[in-house]
Amino acid sequence: MKVLYLDIFSGISGDMFLGALIDLGVDFKRLESELAKLGLEGYTLSANRRQKCAIEGVKFDVHLACDHSHDHSHDHGHAHSHSHSHEHSHSADAGHSRNFGQISELIHRSTLNDWVKQKAVAVFLRVARAEGRIHGMAPFEVHFHEVGAVDSIVDIVGACIALDLLGRPRVLAGPLVEGTGFIQCAHGRFPIPAPATLNILADRGVVITQCDEPHELVTPTGAAILAEFAESFGPMRGLRLEKVGFGLGTRDNHTRPNVLRAVLGAAADDAAAAHDWESDTVAVLETNLDDINAEVLGHFVERALATGALDVFHTPIQMKKNRPGVLLSVLCAEADADKFAALILRETSAFGVRRTMADRRKLRREFVTVKTPFGEVQVKLGKLDGKVVQAAPEFESCRVLAEKSSVPIKAVYEAAQRAAQS
Repeated sequence: MKVLYLDIFSGISGDMFLGALIDLGVDFKRLESELAKLGLEGYTLSANRRQKCAIEGVKFDVHLACDHSHDHSHDHGHAHSHSHSHEHSHSADAGHSRNFGQISELIHRSTLNDWVKQKAVAVFLRVARAEGRIHGMAPFEVHFHEVGAVDSIVDIVGACIALDLLGRPRVLAGPLVEGTGFIQCAHGRFPIPAPATLNILADRGVVITQCDEPHELVTPTGAAILAEFAESFGPMRGLRLEKVGFGLGTRDNHTRPNVLRAVLGAAADDAAAAHDWESDTVAVLETNLDDINAEVLGHFVERALATGALDVFHTPIQMKKNRPGVLLSVLCAEADADKFAALILRETSAFGVRRTMADRRKLRREFVTVKTPFGEVQVKLGKLDGKVVQAAPEFESCRVLAEKSSVPIKAVYEAAQRAAQS
C-alpha cells in the first residue's frame, strides 16, 4: 500500500496540502471536475508552478469571482480570521455564513463518492467541535464564517478528493511544528496556536512543538486534515521513497521556507506487491510478576479485554531467586498504550511496564455462513492473495448445533471446516 508522508517542518494549510498533492501527480483538471460536483459557484481554481526560497513546487489558489488576486494560504486561519468572508459578502457563495449541518448537507447531496463525502464531513466536524468548545455551543449549532466560505470548502473537500485520486494512501506525518507570537482573530488577539487549531490538535492528542518563526504555521484547516488522516507523527522510518512534492504557501517566512513537503512511497518491508495482507502497528506492553494473586490476574485479563485490548495473555516464567512468576502481556492500539500501562500499574502488583511497538501482518477476513449436515454454522475466513488459507468456525455456532444434534462439538467443527474450504 502507498504511504504519504507529510513533512510539516513549516506547518500546513489546506491550500499547501493540495499544492503538494498536485505536485505529486494528482491531476488538477480531475480535481477541478470533482469539486464541480458540489454545485458551488463564484470561484475559479489555479495551480501554478512557482518557487519559494528557490524551491519549486505548486501554488494552489481559490479565486473568488469578486476578487482578482485572492490568495488564502497561511495568512488566513480558517476558523479564526473571518475578515475576508465579510469583504466578499456580495459574492454569491463566498460570504455566506454556513452552519455544520448546511455544509454536511451540501457535501452529502453532491455526486462525490461515498469515501470523499464521509471524510470531508469528518474533517469539518473536527473544526465544528473545536469552534463549539470555544463558543460554548453544540458542534451542529456552530456557524462558520471563513470555513463556510467557498475557498475553505474547496480546501477541505478538495483535500479528500486529492487523497482519493492518489489512491487513498496511508498518511503519516512528521513532528508538528508551529510558530509563535499573536494572531488577530475576530474575537481579539490570541497567542499562536490559534484557539481552533489548538482544540483540533488537542482532540487528537497531537504532540506539538513551537519554533522561533513569528507567524502562524498551522491553520485550523491544516490541523483538521492532519487530525483526520495522519496515523502517527514522527520521523520517517523504513520508507521506500518514490516521489517528492512541494506545496507552496503565500508568506515569506523568516526561519524556514513556507512550503509543505510531501513524500510518496511505500514501507520498505511492505510486500504489498507480492501479498494482499493488511498491516498495522500495535503496542506490546509487558511486565514480570512474581507476587500476584491468581484471581487478581484473572480479573485483570477480563477487565483489559472489556476495555478494548486487542489481546491479553500471561506466560509462566522463572524469575530471580528461582521464583516462579508470570509474564503479563497486553496488545493494544498505539494510541491506547498509556491507558493500558496505567491499568496494569493500578490493577496488578507491577511496579513498571515495558512498551515496544510491533508491526503486524493480518489476513483479510470475512464471515460466511456454511451448511453442514447438522445445520448452518458461522465461519471466519482468512484470505491471502484471494485464496482461503484459514477457516475458523465460530465456537458458539458449533456448540448450539452439537447440543441440538447430540454429537461431539468436534464433529460439527470439522464439518464446518470442510464446507468452508469446498
